[in-house]
Amino acid sequence: MRRLPSVMLAILVGVSGCAGAAGVPDQQDTLVFSTTLGSASGSEATGNDDSPTTGDADSTADGNTSISTTVDPSGPSDSSGDGPAPGCGNAVVEADEVCDLGARNSNSGPCKDDCTAQACGDGFVGPGEACDDANGIDDDDCSNTCLLTTCGDGMVNGGVEQCDDANADDNDACPTTCLTATCGDGFVQAGVEACDQGAATAGCDGDCTAVACGDGVTNAAAGESCDDGNADPSDACTTSCAAAQCGDGIIHAGVEACDDGNENSGDGCSSQCEEEFPDVCEAGVDPGTGSPWVVCSADANSAWISANSGGNYHPLLICQNLGYGSVGEWGGTCGNVCGYCQGPTSCEATGSAFFDSGPWNGVGNCGADGLGQLMCFTVMWTCIN
Repeated sequence: MRRLPSVMLAILVGVSGCAGAAGVPDQQDTLVFSTTLGSASGSEATGNDDSPTTGDADSTADGNTSISTTVDPSGPSDSSGDGPAPGCGNAVVEADEVCDLGARNSNSGPCKDDCTAQACGDGFVGPGEACDDANGIDDDDCSNTCLLTTCGDGMVNGGVEQCDDANADDNDACPTTCLTATCGDGFVQAGVEACDQGAATAGCDGDCTAVACGDGVTNAAAGESCDDGNADPSDACTTSCAAAQCGDGIIHAGVEACDDGNENSGDGCSSQCEEEFPDVCEAGVDPGTGSPWVVCSADANSAWISANSGGNYHPLLICQNLGYGSVGEWGGTCGNVCGYCQGPTSCEATGSAFFDSGPWNGVGNCGADGLGQLMCFTVMWTCIN
């Protein structure tokens, strides 16, 4: 055995890092510190190859003490505070970390609390993101690019928008409200609507067509009380789109007997649109013989009736059918219509009213039949109440 000097400090540094350097799992670089202390009397170090390396202190036969220490540089810091403890947040990017900003790690920053980088879809709103709902739905309030969806961005937000064509045209199928174009939205859809003012107006119907009486759309704002879509003036809705009523000057078929355009009685048509007396030139035939007659004049109290070319007549029946109570006077033999022995006359150009047979006394000049007394020859008479 070789002798050493009496006082000698030998530091042997052994690096068993080949396995660790090669990246073999569970192997770490190890620093081995070995110290041999000799006595002043020249005691010997054993120098044996099997000296302990566990860090325990052993006494040899010559009194020297051997100490061996192993330190893992990747392990926790020692009591002197040298080096950071391993783990996320130590500001050192380690093997299983993407980033590590230490105390500046933040779920709203570029490096999150778990040492992963911010990414759209991770559920955290990071730099450059307006939102992050961590789902794969592109048509909700937060898009897959982590931007808030807005009308006009070209993405249809299913909870709010019906369409989104990413343009500013209010006259196409998708206006800038991102609601599908429809009549009443206030936008005139080109090629579809003639007008759109949001509601029926004096110039625009509620179906977004121009106002027109007879179009079948009743527009109260345009002054229409009805619109039946036809041109029949005698039904319940006139051609001026007003409901038929007595006094409008239009006879409502099946409802009114007359309508003289006013609500006065005593002028031939009552305030209830019932006939009060016949019109001039109103014509008819005898109910028994069929002989023609015509009205030469009439008012509420009397009427002048003339044979319209000649024949036999039941004057009382004719007067009663016209709304009068009895016959007044009668006569005439010259063959005139609405005139007495004059030149050409008619209900539109009457002649003299002269009744040479005198007052009617209930007896005609041509006998009687089952309908009553008859008058004949060319005649005229009056009806009275």
